[in-house]
Amino acid sequence: MSHDVTGPTEWRVTVGAETTSAAFEPAANGGHETLFICAHGAGGNLNDRGVVQTAKALQERGIAVVRFNFLYKEKKSGRPDPMPRLKECITAVVARARDELRPKTLIIGGRSMGGRAASMLAAEQFGCDGLLLLAYPLHPPGKPEQLRDAHLPAITAPVICFNGTRDPFCTPELMNDVLTRVKTRWEMHWIEGADHSFHVLKSSGKTDAEVLDGIASAAQNWVGSNFTGDNRV
Repeated sequence: MSHDVTGPTEWRVTVGAETTSAAFEPAANGGHETLFICAHGAGGNLNDRGVVQTAKALQERGIAVVRFNFLYKEKKSGRPDPMPRLKECITAVVARARDELRPKTLIIGGRSMGGRAASMLAAEQFGCDGLLLLAYPLHPPGKPEQLRDAHLPAITAPVICFNGTRDPFCTPELMNDVLTRVKTRWEMHWIEGADHSFHVLKSSGKTDAEVLDGIASAAQNWVGSNFTGDNRV
């Protein structure tokens, strides 16, 4: 099997008795030694604007991306699958990616719910090199007492996490408190004035595109500083 992939490739991924859609896109330089398995948020899909734009920004910085649909979204349902099913889907996509591409560095994560599912896998010592979280949903909007943090201290892989300071799913003070209990190398980036979709107000002096560019640059630097030796990109 050749691993010299030079363009976008559509996959059908088997998840138990079902299948789902995925899309592999190599880095701008044609490589895929560093690969990010990017899960979408609860209301999104593999082709939603935020996922596609994030993937493009990462590709331009040497990080290949696999986007995919969770099974409920593949069936055009608006009701997310239970967490075990979400994790099963990520696991199946990772297995396919490892078989097809043999990346040197494999990073899992994604937007909101998708990133949360990936983080729960990482807490179970799932085989990945790192975790990239975009708008981690620490709690439901308006319910800061319902923290989704119990598993985070069990994560041992390096983490980079981006959240907006206006994100109703993640109160900065609460997240900073949670991070005092995290044991792994967790690099937290707060995007001033950004909401859950990383949209910023005009008064911030930045555009949404500039915010995304900053996220991708930080991710590139994180990859370069964390994965050396056998995992060097």
